[in-house]
Amino acid sequence: MVLPKGVFIEGADDSKLLDVETRRRVAVEIHAQAVAASLGAASVREIDRNNILRATALAMTRALSHLPFAPDQVVVDGLPMRGVEWEHEAVVGGDGLVHSIACASIVAKVCRDRLMTRLAPRYAEYGWERNMGYGTPSHRQALRACGLTPHHRRSFGLLQLELGFEG
Repeated sequence: MVLPKGVFIEGADDSKLLDVETRRRVAVEIHAQAVAASLGAASVREIDRNNILRATALAMTRALSHLPFAPDQVVVDGLPMRGVEWEHEAVVGGDGLVHSIACASIVAKVCRDRLMTRLAPRYAEYGWERNMGYGTPSHRQALRACGLTPHHRRSFGLLQLELGFEG
């Protein structure tokens, strides 16, 4: 997400604090104001093969590489990311502190929500249109009853099933 200097998107805050409709509305405004936006992803297989941190770094590198130009500054939420092929500044709690991180997080969550909603009819028992893939009690119950789909991380889902994870 590349925003023009000094631009402030009204309503953009830590994406975890916003309800679904607010995120959708604010994402439209973010896209309208952004100079450039790009999403990066890592597949379930890449996550299972490499681990979640390496896959996240891969997804960030992909997103940055697909921008139409090199950004002046790259800021990420959390700790510095080894494996991100761009110099970056890391800000712990950045989605609540740095406006561009909050905006990027909102856009990413809206994209993820759309994906989960589109997948939900194929896997109705998991309730993805409601839980967006988070490990809610009903989602964990569906994992125990129905097992994993091709969209579940085996490295995480199997461990949860094995341990009888309830928390």
